[in-house]
Amino acid sequence: MKFPHPLTPAVLLKRYKRFLADIRFDDGTELTAHCANPGSMMGLAEPGSRIYVSKSDNPKRKLAWSWELVEVASPADGAPTLVGINTAHPNRVVEEALLTHQLPALSGYASLRREVKYGENSRIDLLLEDPHRAAIYVEVKSVTLSRDAGIAAFPDAKTSRGAKHMAELAAQVRAGHRAIVLFLVQRDDCTEMRPAADIDPYYAQALADAVRAGVEPLCYSCKLSPTGIEIHQSLPITLKVSV
Repeated sequence: MKFPHPLTPAVLLKRYKRFLADIRFDDGTELTAHCANPGSMMGLAEPGSRIYVSKSDNPKRKLAWSWELVEVASPADGAPTLVGINTAHPNRVVEEALLTHQLPALSGYASLRREVKYGENSRIDLLLEDPHRAAIYVEVKSVTLSRDAGIAAFPDAKTSRGAKHMAELAAQVRAGHRAIVLFLVQRDDCTEMRPAADIDPYYAQALADAVRAGVEPLCYSCKLSPTGIEIHQSLPITLKVSV
């Protein structure tokens, strides 16, 4: 996924009300940018952090600038690591990877639809369909948290909706379809993904239950730069507590 224009560096002054961030550009200009992330953003919203922002060409937008990336010290070695904070991007990154055949486990399907209604008032992120095989329901999860060297963790806050989605995916398996929960780690310093059971034990249990019911867990890390985000490599998933 390429950004429409290369991102602009800035410094984070503060994040507040979940969706707002005060920032300062390198020339000293200060303004408020949109933060497209409703989560806790644990470890990613420290004042003074180097961030990267995009500018919208839409003159009707209230906030022209959007926060896209943040630079953090990797738990692995302290090296600067870019992390994608915009939760709107993972679906697009995964869709592009599907259309360019970067995900062999999900290739060869005749059609791809987005945001299809299913379950109890839910929408599946991506639905792959083909007349010659079972449909695949794909739920994409944006992963940004890493507290220990090499380990990505999800979620970074309690998520009752996430547990509900796991139960609904399991129901699709029982109905004869395939169901996949795809964790997209928006950073490249991790070699493994674990559920953050200390943050949300209910979600960790719901994930484990769904996998036992036949839901297929997949995880991929990303390469990020001020010009774009792309799938990097497959990561193993360990269904145990992340501490």
